[in-house]
Amino acid sequence: MKKTGYAVALVAALGATACTDMTPRQQGTLSGGAIGAAAGAGIASIAGGSAWTGAAVGAAVGGTAGYIKGNRQQ
Repeated sequence: MKKTGYAVALVAALGATACTDMTPRQQGTLSGGAIGAAAGAGIASIAGGSAWTGAAVGAAVGGTAGYIKGNRQQ
């Protein structure tokens, strides 16, 4: 359990520093895709469907919306 906590902390730290050199369009696409995947998986699980399918659809929709939002910021 202790190793898992360290791994999660390391991934979170690397993920936070990885976004510093990204353009607003890239940041919007990445964050939109991540939020969409989480929301899609959650909604699909609650509705009784496949969480993987929900995550894939949510990531695609969220990534597209994030790309559009980031494109407008540039």
